[in-house]
Amino acid sequence: MPAVAPSDRFGGAFWRRVSPENALCGDVDLMRVDERTDEAVYAAHASELVRFAAGLVGPDDAPDVVVEAFVRVVRSDVWVHAVDRRSLWLRSVVNESKSWLRSKARRVAREHRSEPWPKRSVEPDEPDEEVWKALSSLSVQQRAAIVCAYWLDLDPARTAELLGVSEGSVRKQLARARARLKEELA
Repeated sequence: MPAVAPSDRFGGAFWRRVSPENALCGDVDLMRVDERTDEAVYAAHASELVRFAAGLVGPDDAPDVVVEAFVRVVRSDVWVHAVDRRSLWLRSVVNESKSWLRSKARRVAREHRSEPWPKRSVEPDEPDEEVWKALSSLSVQQRAAIVCAYWLDLDPARTAELLGVSEGSVRKQLARARARLKEELA
């Protein structure tokens, strides 16, 4: 599913589709953003951010989370003065993921309350469903650490730098996540 990119700084009525497969990833210096449009910045990093968000909220919601995070970051004054814009992007995606998951949990609870009959459980067709369920039981911080460590293949020091937390915090979140996954998948 292609990501949607706002065509102007304030997310106006004009939207354009950007394919994450065609977007550049990591080749562009975000510090030189004043030379490019916000749309170009989004296109250059959409693929990386969607992959990161997919580990936090799932592949279906990841493009929406990234667009929301992009609009919030670009509208803020923090964007203009940010020293490490890549970390700002990732932190924004983590924060937007938390908000998205809270909203989704409230929506699911509301729908569950309004259902007249309970749904019957169906066996999952894919064996990966058990793993996804175990991952979704982790906190957003733990999932972010797992995604950075295993999916993006980053060491704890680089993960800490990108997420804006201490290296010890990353190691603690990884240890807790591994223990929880071991418990869930055993």
